[in-house]
Amino acid sequence: MNNQYCIIMAGGVGSRFWPVSRELRPKQFLDILGDGESFLQKTVGRFAKIIPKENIFIVTGANYAALTQKQLPGFRPEQILSEPLRRNTAPCIAYAAYKILNRNPNATMVVTPADAHIANEEDFLQVIQNGLSLAANNDALMTIGLKPSRPETNYGYIQINKGETLNVGAQKVYRVKTFTEKPNAELAKVFVESGEFLWNSGIFIWNVKAVCHALATYLPDMASLFEKGSSAYNTGDETAFIAQTYAQCPNISIDYGIMEKAENVYCFAANFGWSDLGTWLSLYAHKDKDRHGNVIDAPENMFYNVSNSLVVTSNKQKLIVLHGLKNYLVVDSDDVLLVCPNEDEPFKAIVKDVPVKKGDKYM
Repeated sequence: MNNQYCIIMAGGVGSRFWPVSRELRPKQFLDILGDGESFLQKTVGRFAKIIPKENIFIVTGANYAALTQKQLPGFRPEQILSEPLRRNTAPCIAYAAYKILNRNPNATMVVTPADAHIANEEDFLQVIQNGLSLAANNDALMTIGLKPSRPETNYGYIQINKGETLNVGAQKVYRVKTFTEKPNAELAKVFVESGEFLWNSGIFIWNVKAVCHALATYLPDMASLFEKGSSAYNTGDETAFIAQTYAQCPNISIDYGIMEKAENVYCFAANFGWSDLGTWLSLYAHKDKDRHGNVIDAPENMFYNVSNSLVVTSNKQKLIVLHGLKNYLVVDSDDVLLVCPNEDEPFKAIVKDVPVKKGDKYM
């Protein structure tokens, strides 16, 4: 039996890619990069190179289960773990961990978001394999940190202790000192200059017994709920049990619930071209620009004095005519045209305001 498993978290709404990403079809199911695959399909394809496809599980919202099955036609229904409610990453991971513990108590797991972009896949998969190898023989809770290239305020940070390490081959894994949520620009600059902080990828590696022990230690009430499902997991009773369990779960992240509290937390310091393509701004930073600094996904266009802007349309036959825009975001979807500065704050304000003024029709 192969003891290596992959859990892909694919339950978010992806509102930061509004108006293309919507409640009924969030970004993990979209071909945001324009290369023929959704984020979810890319992530599955990446991990299938080192982990048997039958050991890859997708945790997603119950309303996305059919869409997940459509995008991954080779997956069995039991590989799609449907969450009846949104409860953040701790319940999501607890569900997957206790289900796998029931199948294979010797399992090691990598847990990953569905929407990370990886530039150097070979180096990335080597880190994952090293981590799974280490997890098989150690009860460490491991995560992956990325060496920061700039003082980014949209990422969380991990502070490492370079004096305390575990070794796997030639690679060191550092004990974690602290986790910090998205800092302001001044603090992010201090983090980068210190050399002790890494970007938090949100990717975790551990053995299933270690994470279940951590859940029982730091989130005992939640762990107790999921432990009761030992007779329901991997049977026809699982769906009803999970519906009842999630109704009693708090909304809490795995970082806050466990990783910030546990003593046995370690971090790989990696550099494989990772980015969390979570916003239009990050997509603009990632994509190649034309000579005017524009990223354009609108084949029919006439631009005059347009620079440093991102322009996207879902209708590739529509003629997009723009004049005099600099540092703008223009997104033309079926029923929404968004034109705003390509900056986080005005975009966030718009997305927050739309359901207040227009209801859920456009969300």
